[in-house]
Amino acid sequence: MTLLDTATGAPATVRSIFERSSAILRASGVTDPEVDAELLIGHVLGASRGRVQSLVVTDAALGADDTVAIAEAVERRAAREPLQHITGVAWFRSLELAVGPGVFVPRPETEFVAQLAIDALRAVVPAEGAHPLAVDLGTGSGAIALSLATEVPHAEVVAVENSTEAFIWAKQNLRSVGAENARIVFIDLADALPELDGTVDVVASNPPYIPVGAIPRDPEVRLHDPEHALYGGADGLDVVRDVSATAKRLLRPGGSLVIEHGDLQGPGMRELLIADGWRAVATHRDLTGRDRATTGIR
Repeated sequence: MTLLDTATGAPATVRSIFERSSAILRASGVTDPEVDAELLIGHVLGASRGRVQSLVVTDAALGADDTVAIAEAVERRAAREPLQHITGVAWFRSLELAVGPGVFVPRPETEFVAQLAIDALRAVVPAEGAHPLAVDLGTGSGAIALSLATEVPHAEVVAVENSTEAFIWAKQNLRSVGAENARIVFIDLADALPELDGTVDVVASNPPYIPVGAIPRDPEVRLHDPEHALYGGADGLDVVRDVSATAKRLLRPGGSLVIEHGDLQGPGMRELLIADGWRAVATHRDLTGRDRATTGIR
């Protein structure tokens, strides 16, 4: 059975399509089938999620063209294509970011990491006439960098990316968000921004940290996120080592480093940063109680 089977009898309604879509997505193992069904229907209809819920309650009629478009979107999601690839949008904090193939889809848990960096940047008291300065190493879609730029508008933010595809998405998001205090540089993070050595206040990064032998469980990640944004060598920390070295070079004394990592990597992260000479090294748990980021002071 497919969603289009519902259009062969009585006229489709938003309620009938929503119920059938939810059932199909649930059977496919989608984590939040009702939420995804509402968002897919809203994407096709150009309606907010709340408006879709209202249309479901009132059992509003649905045209044939919209029914077919929703069916196609649900079929893609049931095949475990990321919801954000279908809608073309990922929400991150207050931002609406464009995403698609070739760029890592920002996750809700990274919003917590961004908050740590935002708090550190807000705490900076710059010299008179100067602005706090932050760098996002491996920016991907630009999620962390643009959060810093929009939520700490008196700061300057530089994003670094070395993937051509991700760089294109990040440039698009910088333009659409319109954060004039942010810019992006195409360069490998290990070699990034020597002209800023010793002047940066906050360095943040969500680097690839999955060990090569650990295959992600979710098909959305395993099949659709770019490998260069996922895997960090045998122990998952190869790129983290580069982040640590670059951050030590970039940061002024007293500057802050914030790095995202997997929930089992806190001890290894602390050991690595302490060995590299970072002070006040600490691991922080996200809202689910899992280790999510480790910070240090230059």
